[in-house]
Parts: sequence; structure tokens; C-alpha cells
Amino acid sequence: MKQINASIITIGDELLIGQTIDTNSAFIAQELNKIGVWVRRRVAVGDAWDDIWQALDEESQLADIVIITGGLGPTADDITKPLLCKYFGGNLVVNEDVLKHVKYLFEQVYRRTGIMLERNLKQAEVPDVCTVLHNARGTAPGMLFKKGGRVTISLPGVPHEMKGLMTDQVIPRLLKEFEMPVILHRTAFTSGAGESMIAEHIKEFETALPSHIKLAYLPGYGMVKLRLTAKGDTKSTLEKELNDQFEQLKSLVKQWLVTDTDENLEVVIGRILKEKNKTVATAESCTGGYIAHLITSVAGSSAYYKGSVVSYANETKENILGVPHSTLLSAGAVSEETVTQMVKGAIEKLNTDFAVATSGIMGPDGGTQKKPVGMVWIAAGNKEKVVAKEFHFRFDRERNIRQTAHTALDFVRKFIIANS
Repeated sequence: MKQINASIITIGDELLIGQTIDTNSAFIAQELNKIGVWVRRRVAVGDAWDDIWQALDEESQLADIVIITGGLGPTADDITKPLLCKYFGGNLVVNEDVLKHVKYLFEQVYRRTGIMLERNLKQAEVPDVCTVLHNARGTAPGMLFKKGGRVTISLPGVPHEMKGLMTDQVIPRLLKEFEMPVILHRTAFTSGAGESMIAEHIKEFETALPSHIKLAYLPGYGMVKLRLTAKGDTKSTLEKELNDQFEQLKSLVKQWLVTDTDENLEVVIGRILKEKNKTVATAESCTGGYIAHLITSVAGSSAYYKGSVVSYANETKENILGVPHSTLLSAGAVSEETVTQMVKGAIEKLNTDFAVATSGIMGPDGGTQKKPVGMVWIAAGNKEKVVAKEFHFRFDRERNIRQTAHTALDFVRKFIIANS
């Protein structure tokens, strides 16, 4: 079966100068991949007519589907709609359904007083050569164009609106428009070995993979995800073949395997705690609540997460977590003794089964010859036992914080498994 290729074009000067991070492309690519569309290229262009036009020309030569986001607002720099109108040879006309929806939003949802601005009413203007895609979450409609057997779709750049249109409008229409091939993924999450070490360990497996199954290495903070991707025509046959290869891969990396599902550590820990009917808390110094943020980003985490003490100052370590003043004077805040007591204090104060604690020097300043920037102590424990370990990270402040948080999550995961 012919592979269906897609290109994603994101529009906006704010993307090029780094003022806004492009999360739209990632979501669009994930949704397209689910239905068997292979995203071949992702392109970002500024709010410049010639650049957008050139991107459309180039991507239309490569892709069966081109999806554009951005440039559909009511301000002067939003030029996507008139450009698409000229590109596809149409004229702007008022769509009565869109106009009705815009008025409904302003009058009933936003509850704006006064006369609606002309620039807002112009949101109802669309090229007469497109299929209008209803945007239930905003005023800028999506637009679908067909030319030369290809489909071009324009979506608003506001992530909340774009996601609604992708889910409700774009995906169902693409499934009707194209006969999709099958693309399947299986992902193993490993921790404790670097990308190079794992690659060397499984090199014979990787070499022996059939041509339609590819292995990708996805390194992260203290972990490596191994993703097998298979492409074919028959789902049942492909699924069996992929599963067989994936079982071989899991067996080869079993000493480092965290989970055989594409999920993050905070999800893995939550599932383990729910299965064991246990709870956890965090006592954070150098990570400043980032571990708590990761854990609570998972829906339903209140079932197993009790809370956090962000003991950034030494007096908080003393007054709330019970770290002795003498310990802070003799061993220091960044020490085995301090994080051990932080764990004990969190378990007592928050009445939890397990706790994890962090204390370190994230940089760029604050390090000494004895305790350099990047030095971190992490402890995990329960009411009977606490274990602690010293780590050294070599990155900038932001990455040191993230590396410490992910390392701490894996540290407490291993402790929970070993001591439940």
C-alpha cells in the first residue's frame, strides 16, 4: 500500500525567535501517526507572504497532506487566510454558519458588551473554494482545500482550538479521503544505562530486524526509550510480527527495563502505588517542587500522592522536617544525613508510606571544591528504612533540576518495588 505522507507548516514570527514553543506540530504529528499517516517534514515560517507561499509550494511537492497552523487571527499580521484564498484561486465570502457562531461566542460565551468590531466579524470570511471546518472552541474556522489529489488544511494556531479541530474534524475527514497504511509502535522504557551502552548490547538484534521494522533510540533525563516502528498493509499480521520482535528486545534489556509502555516515570510510579495501595510524599530542596509537579501532572494522582514540603531554606528543613540544626552545621544541607532526615520528616508530617527527598547545588553559583555545582543527594524510604545516594550532574541549572527530579523518581520507584 502507498505510504501517505504529510507536512506540517507552522506560521508565526514568535516561533522563529523562540518566544513561543511549537507544541502544535507534536500534537498534529501524533494524531496523524495514529491513523497511519507518516509526517515527512515539519517547517516553521514567519509572518511573511513570500515565505508562506514558498513553503506551500515545496511541501505540496512532497506530501499528500499539508497541515498549516497559525496566522488566522483578526490582526494585520494574520495573513494566512487571504494568502490561501489567492493560492487556491478563490474569493473571500462570508460564511453564515461561521458568522452565527462568532456572534454566539461574543454574546453568549465571552459576554462582550458593545458593538462587535469589524475585524472580529471578518473571522467569518472564508475562501469560497474551501470546505469550512467548524471550530467549536474559537472564532477562526478551519479550512480544507483540495488540489491535484492533495489535501491542504489550515488550522488556528491556538493549541486548544487546533486540538479540537484535529480530533473532531480533520482526522475523520482524512480517514474518508485516504486509504491508510498501518503504522504500529511499541516502546520500551529503560533506565540505568546510556544510549551507547544499550546500542552496543543489542547491535545484533538491531542488525537482524526486517526492513519494515525500525528501531529508534530516544534518550532523556537518565533514561532511554527504545521504539520499534513497523509499517505494512495488514494490521493483524504486522501486529504479531512487531510483538515478537518487541519481546526479544525486552528480553535483551530486561536488567534496565522500567516499563514496556510508552509512558513517563511519574505514570509508572502512580500505577505501582495504586496496585500496592500505597502512598508517597516528596521533600524537595534543590528541585523546588518540580517532582511534585511531575507527579500531580497525572490525573488521579490524589489517590496515592500525599503532598510535598518544599524546604528550600535550612530553617524550613529544621522547623518542618525536623532536620537537626547540628546536622546542618556539621554535614551541611547537601548531605546524606540531611536528606535522610528529610525523608523521615516527610513520612511523619504527611502520614505517608513512602517519601523521596532531594538536596543539591543546581548552579550556576554556590558550589565549592568539596561540594561542586551539580552535586546532589537523593534519599527514599519508608517508616522502617531510608537509603540515600550521592549523584553528580554536569549541566546548567534548568537541566540539573530536571535531571535530579527524574533521577529521584526512578530512585523512589526502585525503593518502592524492593520494599513493598
